[in-house]
Amino acid sequence: MSIEQRMEKLEYYCSLMLDMIAPETRPFYALVIRHGLTKEEVEHTLRLCEQLSEQYKQQKEEGFVIFTSLFHEFASALHPNLPLAETIDALKKQQLFVPLMTEFQRLLHTLNE
Repeated sequence: MSIEQRMEKLEYYCSLMLDMIAPETRPFYALVIRHGLTKEEVEHTLRLCEQLSEQYKQQKEEGFVIFTSLFHEFASALHPNLPLAETIDALKKQQLFVPLMTEFQRLLHTLNE
């Protein structure tokens, strides 16, 4: 069996496993797999969220009520394969960075009006 055939088989098995796990319990990881991100790309996204979450907490403590700059920073730094709204929803549903993602959902809704 060639390397290409083995890779195709592994990719097929991964897609089957993605269907086997309940994507609703880990929607962000399902999104990552579906869009083919690497470990480094995922780690970059999670680090970005951690940094922005810290900035969000600090700004909130300082009395800020508008977080558009954080939202734009997230949107511009997000991997191009990840859809913005779907990524925000998936992170929140997976209980990752909930306060920040809740704020981003609110901003996204406001911007889409």
